[in-house]
Amino acid sequence: MDKKQIQKKRMMAYFIQAANKIIEEEGIEAVTIRKVADLAGYNSATIYNYFENLDHLIFFTCMKYLREYVLSLPQNFNKMKNSIDKYLAIWKAFCYHSFKNPKIYYRIFFNKYSNSLDDTIKLYYEIFPEELGKQSYDLLPMLLGQNIYDRNMYILESCFLDENLTKKDIEEINEIHILLYQAMLLRIINEQIDFTIEEAINRILLYMKRIMLSYTK
Repeated sequence: MDKKQIQKKRMMAYFIQAANKIIEEEGIEAVTIRKVADLAGYNSATIYNYFENLDHLIFFTCMKYLREYVLSLPQNFNKMKNSIDKYLAIWKAFCYHSFKNPKIYYRIFFNKYSNSLDDTIKLYYEIFPEELGKQSYDLLPMLLGQNIYDRNMYILESCFLDENLTKKDIEEINEIHILLYQAMLLRIINEQIDFTIEEAINRILLYMKRIMLSYTK
C-alpha cells in the first residue's frame, strides 16, 4: 500500500471516529459535517475529499455498530451441526444486535448506499481490520457481500443443497426473509411493537422456519 492510500485511510478513520463519538453522545440525528470536522480538528471542506456527503460519512460510521454482531458469529456459527441451524443462528445474532440499534442497522442495509456494500465494507475493514475478527472461510463471503440480499443468499443456498428447489425458489425465500426482517425492524424503529425484543427475534425465526418448510414439503 502506497503512502497516499495510507494517508487516505488514516484521514477517513479520524472523521469516522469523530462522527461515532457524536452518535454515541448525542444520537445519529445530531451528526453534521461541521461538528465532525471541528471534533476531528479539520475544516469542513476536507471531509469532502474523502466522503461524498454527510450521508456517506454516516454510512461508514454506522459500520462500527456491526462489530459486536460480527465478532459474535464464530461462537454461534461453529457450534451448529447443520446448515439450517447455522443459518438461523446467524439470523438470531443479527436480529439481536440490530434490534438494539434499529436506526443504525436500517441505515446500513436499507439506505441508498446499501446496494454497493462490498466496496464500503472492504474499505472499512481495511481501515479497522480488528473489527472483522477471525472469521471462518464459510462466513467471509457473507460478511463482505454486495448487499443484504446477496449476503443472505450466500448462506441460504447452503441450506438447500439436498433439496429439489430451483434457483427461483431460493431467491423467493431469500426475498421473503429479508422483507420479513425489514418490516420488523421498521416496526421497532416506529415503536409499533407491544412485545419484547426477545419475542420479536423468536417470531422472526419461527416465521423463517415456516417459510422454508413451505417450500420443501
